[in-house]
Amino acid sequence: MKTVNYKTKGVCASDIHFEIDDDGKIRNLAFTGGCNGNLKAISRLCEGKDAKEIEAILEGNTCGFKSTSCADQLSKAIMANLD
Repeated sequence: MKTVNYKTKGVCASDIHFEIDDDGKIRNLAFTGGCNGNLKAISRLCEGKDAKEIEAILEGNTCGFKSTSCADQLSKAIMANLD
């Protein structure tokens, strides 16, 4: 199991914390800051899902006028931590 603590850039959430288990599944995803309800929902939806699949789905998602989003930052965190 790999533990990830990712410092976000350009979004309201300041950090993303999660684990990637030995089967490549996302576990215990949590965001610090940001839109509480939306980020709790993303965490629930991602729990137990394949990290590569989640990365592909969320990559490039934007928030309002920003060029990124908390979901996009999660995809970047996953991409940076896949072996």
